[in-house]
Amino acid sequence: MPIYEYECEKCGRITEVLQGFNDPPLKRCKHCRGKVHRIISLSSFQLVGTGWYATDYAKNPGIPPKAASKEGDSSEGSKSEGSEAKGSKNPGIANA
Repeated sequence: MPIYEYECEKCGRITEVLQGFNDPPLKRCKHCRGKVHRIISLSSFQLVGTGWYATDYAKNPGIPPKAASKEGDSSEGSKSEGSEAKGSKNPGIANA
């Protein structure tokens, strides 16, 4: 169940309340019986682990980090040579 925060308009006190999604919101302060309204505060939600952009998304999992940096520095001419080498391995498939 989420924790909601309510601020009293009369005394200014902030109260945290553990409520379900379907529970009705509080209307009165528990301390002074003043009117309260729900406030939005920071969340403690944090994405941790593999699979997120900062850790894995930008990487190519098939190429080791050192090999990836060497390929990134090469010119386009060497890339086209690599594609020709792949085509020469299976000449029957390329001609079909």
